[in-house]
Amino acid sequence: MKLVLGPVLRHVGEHDATIWVETDEPCTVEILGASEHTWTVAGHHYALVIVTGLAAGTSVAYTVSLDGTPVWPAPADHRPTPRVRTLGGAGSLRIAFGSCRYARSASVADDPHFEADALMVLGRQLAAESEERWPHALLMLGDQVYADETTPQTQARIRRRRDITTGAKEQVADFEEYTWLYDESWTDPDVRWLMSVVPSSMIFDDHDIRDDWNTSRLWRQDIQRTDWWRERIIGGLSSYWVYQHLGNLAPADLAANELYQQIRTGGADGEHLLRAFAEHADAEADGAKGTRWSYRRDFGAVRLVMIDSRCGRILDEDEGGRSMVSDAEYAWIAEQARGDYDHLLIGTSLPWLLARALHDLEAWDESLAAGARGPRLARWAERLRRAADLEHWAAFQRSFRELSGLIRDVATGVHGHAPATVCVLSGDVHHAYVARAQFEEVTDTEIYQLTCSPLHNFVPTPMKATFRVAWSRAAERGTRFLLDAVTRVPRPPMSWKREAGPYFGNELMTLIISGRLATVELAKTTSADEQETALELVDRVALSSR
Repeated sequence: MKLVLGPVLRHVGEHDATIWVETDEPCTVEILGASEHTWTVAGHHYALVIVTGLAAGTSVAYTVSLDGTPVWPAPADHRPTPRVRTLGGAGSLRIAFGSCRYARSASVADDPHFEADALMVLGRQLAAESEERWPHALLMLGDQVYADETTPQTQARIRRRRDITTGAKEQVADFEEYTWLYDESWTDPDVRWLMSVVPSSMIFDDHDIRDDWNTSRLWRQDIQRTDWWRERIIGGLSSYWVYQHLGNLAPADLAANELYQQIRTGGADGEHLLRAFAEHADAEADGAKGTRWSYRRDFGAVRLVMIDSRCGRILDEDEGGRSMVSDAEYAWIAEQARGDYDHLLIGTSLPWLLARALHDLEAWDESLAAGARGPRLARWAERLRRAADLEHWAAFQRSFRELSGLIRDVATGVHGHAPATVCVLSGDVHHAYVARAQFEEVTDTEIYQLTCSPLHNFVPTPMKATFRVAWSRAAERGTRFLLDAVTRVPRPPMSWKREAGPYFGNELMTLIISGRLATVELAKTTSADEQETALELVDRVALSSR
């Protein structure tokens, strides 16, 4: 009996914590006096152990036992013993975040394009530091696995299992093959230790399922005609629910989650229940009743609202219903923004604010694709949308304006005491930047787009040049002039300017919050050499001063 994956520390509050594990056979998992029997999906065995009764603001070492036998940490492991550090202590709050992590460094050791994995390097550095320097949370903002861009090692496993000349070919096909991606990604020793000591919150993006996932209604119609998509989306959403989503939830939310309780206590393999759930969740983009993947977390006086900007899209363009989230989910998001807190963090895998030239291009393309200049240009705009990945908040103008309005209302105190900052945390675009937004309304709240991507990937040189140019004032003015000459696109309800970036490479941002003061730091890996690399601070931006 052994631990296959984990322990992964997930939700941590002032008095409780959840710890996720995967084991190789059914057993009882014991951690800090709490025990949980494993449950089964498609022949794989999992447990989410809920530890309660912890004291606020404390640090408690833990071990993992299976049927009474200690299995973690390994006796020869030189790293610090895993710990649960509850909220409520003194000192600053540190929240690290990033996105787009392709496999692990060892999987691409022979590919010169890749530098060292930022999470691997972070794990090594934290293991050598005092725990006072450890982040209190790690937000992973999409593309935790790449189902459509598999490594040579995963491709070899696929070839041994099935014929790769048909169906999904060298991409993953179903739940079983998704488990291989998590095994490849989460078993790096330094990353595994990191995930056992820093609580993580996650949300998916397109590569977790498929590049351009839910870009448009036409994209869905095309993908649904294939003979492999149904198993891919079922496997993708089912595995996301098991490996990522459940750990996002607080103990009270887990207790109220009917599907989790059915699978956890049913005694049989829950694959059939999860398959039905996944099909239901996928149907939301076609107008079916929705499934909410978005969630909320509070870190004392800091509130995080994580928004699903992929699976919950509504793509009925003919009826004007195209949106990032359904009306019901937007109402839920707005409700979570109510209250008194010092800082609001809005997590969404796709940036709310892009370089202004790219923003206008995406808004213009959405207008053309909806038929503003006739069917011929609509077909051309749809091809451009897919080829150039024009699918961010700017390409969903209705939702962009709703989210912008919500942020304005929070900043002006409509939903409660105005916070010191509203920060939108995102990834996806394979570069990092800080942009500051301003509305016409006078407010003391500082508003930022903080984008950090990738944790472990690369961007080709031509794309670096494109992003640098896109952030220039000349590109902003030129793009607006040219697009207005073809199809007028409404101007955004606010202005924004770049405060830092763009930066390229494998990188990680960390928010440091003390009362109403907030600073963001950006660090990058220094080389591709796993033994020599480090995370080096390259920029620091003060977000609020009082």
